[in-house]
Amino acid sequence: MNDFNLLLAMFLLVNLLVALLRVARGSTDADQLLVALLFGTIGVAILLLLAFSEDTLALIDVALVFALLAAITGAVFAQRTWQLEERKDEYS
Repeated sequence: MNDFNLLLAMFLLVNLLVALLRVARGSTDADQLLVALLFGTIGVAILLLLAFSEDTLALIDVALVFALLAAITGAVFAQRTWQLEERKDEYS
């Protein structure tokens, strides 16, 4: 089971690199938000897999903090984008 968890963590890391390439190619604000949330989700998943494969309970706490930060980041980014669109509408 330990090797399977590490294999899944490597697979998720490859997915994270593919998402990073997508951002590097240029994208819209919505794409950037989705990639930021994807980074948070995959980061939490990798930390949880490593915590269970290495029996390190401290990584679960770090994963919980990352999950909270990802949720806050998504909410702030959406609010900021909404406000920018309202300002554009006012000046148009």
